[in-house]
Amino acid sequence: MKVISRLLLTFLVCIAQNSVHGKEEKECEVCEGKLQSLCQGDNFETSSTVSISELRRLLAERKVRLFDVREPDEFAEGHIPTAINVPLGELKQAFGLTPDQFAARYGTQLPPPDATNVVLYCQRGRRSAEALDIICGLGYHRARHYAGGYSVWSQHETL
Repeated sequence: MKVISRLLLTFLVCIAQNSVHGKEEKECEVCEGKLQSLCQGDNFETSSTVSISELRRLLAERKVRLFDVREPDEFAEGHIPTAINVPLGELKQAFGLTPDQFAARYGTQLPPPDATNVVLYCQRGRRSAEALDIICGLGYHRARHYAGGYSVWSQHETL
């Protein structure tokens, strides 16, 4: 419920801010429930959120451990390149596995808790925000999520 309330507040603030400033096309970024313009300026990106441009850069530089927390059937229908599918319902257990168990199950190395390149995403951002709360609780305090989700990614990739 906490995640849904935070996302709703963010959405409402974004709508209000965009209406006041006429920024209908601008991507809404937030910082602890405040729009980026209310935080630290136009180029600010929150510490827990990755923008589409930053995600593209990280992918191009091969500097990201990308985890798709959607269900396997959703992942099979399409996903962001290099992503590993770890469904939200398995996330807590998965990130609690030993490195060998994780590698055997998911075909990749378990990132260390202090990794700065762990990014989670889902379809629209709700599940990845919840996933971020889960793995932060497991010690992954530098993990982030791509709030746009696969829906925004796929729209931009088809343009």
